Amino acid sequence: MSLLSKLRCITVDVTGTLLAYKGELGDYYCMAAKAVGLECPDYKRVHEGFKYAYKDMATKYPCFGHAAKMPNIVWLDISTMRRHLRTDVCMHPFGSSAPYSIFPDSQPFLRWVHEQGLKVGIISNAEYRYRDVILPALGVHQGTDWDFGVFSGVEGVEKPNPKIYELALERAGNLSPDEVLHIGDSMRKDYVPATSIGMHALLLDRFKTSDADEWRKSGAVVLPDLEAAKEWITSEKSAS
Repeated sequence: MSLLSKLRCITVDVTGTLLAYKGELGDYYCMAAKAVGLECPDYKRVHEGFKYAYKDMATKYPCFGHAAKMPNIVWLDISTMRRHLRTDVCMHPFGSSAPYSIFPDSQPFLRWVHEQGLKVGIISNAEYRYRDVILPALGVHQGTDWDFGVFSGVEGVEKPNPKIYELALERAGNLSPDEVLHIGDSMRKDYVPATSIGMHALLLDRFKTSDADEWRKSGAVVLPDLEAAKEWITSEKSAS
């Protein structure tokens, strides 16, 4: 008997699991600025500045400013290169699929899960654009590829808070944790909080990170991609 026979739902992370950025964020901000005739610092400076500003804003105003009732566009304006770029310039490239690349096994896996009669949920530390713009632009549609989503910028709770996983269980139809498997790429944000409430979990190591060996030593199932995840879910060893 495999784990598949026990499941009623599989939830997945987005960035690093279903899709990835093409290149670095700073590249896109600079290209967007130059396209409208604005000056931009060198790409590396913008990229490093973005990471610093994003982390600072995420600490002060988590979940994209949800608790402070801060519109996402205002949060983005403050967290990006506000000294160099206008918000509309920053928003433009990320309102399409241009900066993102979907992994070739993502959609086939999601549809395979549906073929098994299971629900598919998305759990992501992202704001509404992932749900409304980016995933659809990449051809990943609610209804066809996924059934429900829990997005931190919409809900006001973010990973690694286990409450975001509890919300997912509710959205799946008040399922028991042991009826759900979560797949992500972060030990801290995906594996630990999901398993802490009794869900099954596995991690993807698509980029051969240095942390993967430690994840395995701690007892986590770590696989290279969603095709390997499919094989593991249907194997007898997954039920042990």
